[in-house]
Amino acid sequence: MTTIAEISDTSGTPGTGTHAGGPGRATDAFVRAARLEALLGDPYDPANPHGLRALFAADARREPPAATEELLTGHGTGAEFVPAAHGGLLTRADHLVRALRPVFRRDLALGFGHGITSLFAAGVIWAAGSEQQRGHVARRLLAGGRATTLHHELAHANAILRHEFTARPAPRTGPTAPGGQLLGGRKDVIINAARADLQVVYARTDAARGPRSHSVFLLDAADQVPHQVRHLPRVEIPGMRGVLFSGLEFHDCPVPARALVGTAGAGVALALRTFQVNRSLVCGAVTAAADTVLRSAVRAATEGRGRRPVARRWHKPLAGVFADVLACDSMSTVVLRALSLLPAGAHVFAAAVKYVVPDLLREDLEELAPVLGAHGYDHLSPEYGALGKLARDLPVAGFGHAGRASCQAALVPQLRNLAERSWFAEEEPPAELFRSGARLPDLDYRLLGIAGGGDFMAASLTGSAARLAAARGAGGHIAALAALAQEFVAELRTLQEQCRRLPTSGAALADSAVAVLSDRYCRVVGAAAVLGVWEGQDGSDPFLANPAWAVLALSRIAGHLGIPVPELPEGCQEQVLQELVRRYRDGRSYDLDALAPAT
Repeated sequence: MTTIAEISDTSGTPGTGTHAGGPGRATDAFVRAARLEALLGDPYDPANPHGLRALFAADARREPPAATEELLTGHGTGAEFVPAAHGGLLTRADHLVRALRPVFRRDLALGFGHGITSLFAAGVIWAAGSEQQRGHVARRLLAGGRATTLHHELAHANAILRHEFTARPAPRTGPTAPGGQLLGGRKDVIINAARADLQVVYARTDAARGPRSHSVFLLDAADQVPHQVRHLPRVEIPGMRGVLFSGLEFHDCPVPARALVGTAGAGVALALRTFQVNRSLVCGAVTAAADTVLRSAVRAATEGRGRRPVARRWHKPLAGVFADVLACDSMSTVVLRALSLLPAGAHVFAAAVKYVVPDLLREDLEELAPVLGAHGYDHLSPEYGALGKLARDLPVAGFGHAGRASCQAALVPQLRNLAERSWFAEEEPPAELFRSGARLPDLDYRLLGIAGGGDFMAASLTGSAARLAAARGAGGHIAALAALAQEFVAELRTLQEQCRRLPTSGAALADSAVAVLSDRYCRVVGAAAVLGVWEGQDGSDPFLANPAWAVLALSRIAGHLGIPVPELPEGCQEQVLQELVRRYRDGRSYDLDALAPAT
């Protein structure tokens, strides 16, 4: 197995620093991504056992891509999910996504089934585990092991979030005494239930509903005996066909006192703390996966045309989806950075981004389908099979309706307080939030807030609009951007008036009209991320420094909100399309980093 020292060695790499969250670590992430890219090989080579053809074929067989999983394990990717303080490579969440983009671009399901879901489980341990628990999890993941989460049941639950476990005090005499629990219950759909070495279990420990109803336990599968734990058959779900989902049933399974994570009754709070990281990582992952689909659409639109321009009928969908991908990467990157820089208040923006990004990308897939035409039905083709696969995988990655509902549940109770105390009153966040090379603290799960903390993105929106106001008479792209910024500020004022009238609690918060308010709010702060990223450009990338992409992205978000959108400035769509084709021909990625080689 590759050692951690080998993976993180950046000797001879310019710009490598020693600050834990500084530019040197970002360089480390780029280096790790480049090594992973080289390890996985040319995705379009039909003979490559880790290329798209092999990955799509494994998906069609409903099997994990065993050879590629083995390759990633040997490469030591488990270290990406272990904090540097415990011998791993995890420093910042935005660096983690950057390092693993080569996996997500090839196969979102592979990135989940053999990767990031282990961090979803381990995050609870990084947030509240004892030193013994943290060390145990770190050693398992560094050795190539897996961890999985046994979720508690949520409202609007789908198969993954339905049913839950219970834990009751064990008798005073027995193998778990003193202070142990007996675990019972059944869940039919758990990711990697049959393969995980470690299980993070959310179990109900109080029959009453409320914030102290659940506790979290860390279990080691090696300690369980067959008559207390029954493995249930594999379950096939519509997406992520190469991920192994099956169930577990516990029958008075002894759980020692040392297995409790944090304190008794802390399960709901720990879920809220860690879900914001998971939500943000999902957005970064699905945005990377969309890169490959967009690339296949550009291939379809340019194939056989030589250097001739793309047919005019494809200009709008191709440029528009490219702008959306940049917008999604802006939202994802900003929230991932906020987890480090503004941990007390990132939970609101994390829920908003998770609500918007998968929905936006789902619409983009529909928009690209006509561009691909008949090619889109060639599901095993490395050149064109990505759209059909991501269309299946995306709802699973985002937990579908249950995921959207949980984001709204996190947002809606806070809208009135934000309207009354934060919007148009709070100070802007530090500019480092939007600058790719800025030094930020490492991600510390223990500092993440779950309530309060204000709304730094609404403050960023008003600040951006104020700085752009003087450009409204300048004409061209910058004037269009200034006008759009003012429209989003006006939308925020309207939301403020409406949200101030919301009840503080009760069944009225579940009304569909309130859900519409949260939807509009999510898109407004998503627009704020686009403005912030554009303002944060240092000029090293002329395309990103030009406002054309931001104008197109914000115009599309405004269209979702029903905001009157003026006609695009002359050359706006054409500039974005030209960059899209240029990146395709240069083999560069469609995200904010624009790296090569890309899938």
